[in-house]
Amino acid sequence: MTSDPQVDLIFSHFIPRYEATGVDPNDLRALMATVDRWENWCRCWSEAAGRHERLARDAARAGRGLTAAEAYIRASIYYHCGKHLFADRPVEFRQAHDAMLRCYTAGATALPVPVERVVFPYQGFSMPGWLRKPQHALRPPVAVILPGLDACKEELHHWAAAFVDRGVAALTLDGPGQGETSFHLPTTHEWGSVLGAVIDVLEQREDVDGGRVGVVGQSLGAIYAPLAAAGEPRLKSCVANCGPFDWGEVLPKMPQVSQETFRVRSHADSMADAHRIARKITLEGVAERIACPLLVVFGAGDKLISPAEGRRLVDAASGPCDYVVYEEGNHVCFNISYKFRPLTADWTAEKLHA
Repeated sequence: MTSDPQVDLIFSHFIPRYEATGVDPNDLRALMATVDRWENWCRCWSEAAGRHERLARDAARAGRGLTAAEAYIRASIYYHCGKHLFADRPVEFRQAHDAMLRCYTAGATALPVPVERVVFPYQGFSMPGWLRKPQHALRPPVAVILPGLDACKEELHHWAAAFVDRGVAALTLDGPGQGETSFHLPTTHEWGSVLGAVIDVLEQREDVDGGRVGVVGQSLGAIYAPLAAAGEPRLKSCVANCGPFDWGEVLPKMPQVSQETFRVRSHADSMADAHRIARKITLEGVAERIACPLLVVFGAGDKLISPAEGRRLVDAASGPCDYVVYEEGNHVCFNISYKFRPLTADWTAEKLHA
């Protein structure tokens, strides 16, 4: 335990997430002993990230390309953890964000099967994404994977691999209010048009099948995904992992630091304005328009969003639904990633006929 309850709260909620997304458990234990105050959070994580970035550079100079790529990706995750829930400190947040993007770009594009950066025009700006395709697959289907409130597309690296391994191209996306795009476009409830813009581009590509696209989301992204499925009929499947049914009802119950992160991501001037925006992000009266196959996943031990939110979605949707609750699962089921990742990837591959 540290001397700062804010640090203790964040670690208590997110240790499984950090490990599942690529933080070495030994580094994590060292960080838990080092981060004594919340104001030091980003600095301590960034220092740890810098050590892995230096390892990557040393490996690159020695001609060890794969080792360098892996170390760069690990460094990017550490930089991301440093800016996690740190959005109200914009200078440190942006420095860590830029370092995260620099490292992920260096690592992902140097993998044996390189990850491709793709941009999607939307409302006068560009939404960036990372596209990974399975080897030897002719025009594979695509799973568009959406991060949550305090995540970004780079954090989804390991989850995306589960889809690629099953013959599905994985597109991790920063939509409005997410990752890179959040600096230009605020959080929105109009996810049908967001995914419509993505599919418009995918349909023009010859290396993927833009006619077989599914959407996958985690946490707040797991309300964005069904909102997209309700508003974009070209989507062929939808996965919602531990998302709210009505964000306006859930947001006031979230930790204060999460509420502040949403305020920043929604470009709101006040918390009252942020809550007004949140009330628009709801599946009430919308979920009935979801006609494609839907998979809803929850952890019964989720302390941030109640599994009852998932039950509401299943009951309201019009199309075929599968509802899976893991009794031992936490938020997003990060503590059992060996269960939720294969499930969501297998299910999507089957629905998209990979």
